[in-house]
Amino acid sequence: MTTSGDLGEQMRAFAFGLPEAWEDHPWGDTVAKVGRKVFAFLGMPGENGQVHVTVKLRDSHEEASSMTWVTPARHGLDRGGWVSCTVPADVPIDLLTGWIEESYRLVAPKRLIALLAGREMA
Repeated sequence: MTTSGDLGEQMRAFAFGLPEAWEDHPWGDTVAKVGRKVFAFLGMPGENGQVHVTVKLRDSHEEASSMTWVTPARHGLDRGGWVSCTVPADVPIDLLTGWIEESYRLVAPKRLIALLAGREMA
């Protein structure tokens, strides 16, 4: 069984494994950035043990929004397609990493997105 801590660590490892992704801590939050742009807010397990992640979605936005554990992001980010997720431990990691990658693709330069295509072929 995957614990929420494992899930959080898997999401972090995936996000920071994307081309030129790096960790920053604006406003005290842990975020994944590419260049100067945030593509994921990564929260570790809170009091209830659940992991939090906020990502920008376009293709998966409607599907994600239909899930009870996904809400529009606050502070006006929802207008840009951002959603916040309080992730139950039984959510497949592939779903979450897919959303993180989609968010990355929406903000990353085209040259870095091309590197992802090369990784998929390998």
